[in-house]
Amino acid sequence: MNDAFFKRIEQKTGVSMENVFSLAQAFQNADFKDDKTVRKLIKQVSTVANKPITKELEDKIVETITAKGKSIDFNTITDMINKK
Repeated sequence: MNDAFFKRIEQKTGVSMENVFSLAQAFQNADFKDDKTVRKLIKQVSTVANKPITKELEDKIVETITAKGKSIDFNTITDMINKK
């Protein structure tokens, strides 16, 4: 993909590609059974998405993810944050 493509994404979303790639890497290396790791990822997604979340919602997301015990992608967490 080229720089123009990434620039368009940055302009439309307000999120830098550096942040997107950083999150993607964090998700690839994450232990989704570890509460601390999952909370850290949720906070990162919340910050990048500019969607603050309550402690209750964070707890619910952590419970959902750790109960599944498997990898969950960025979009799944974003959808959960947006449904608050």
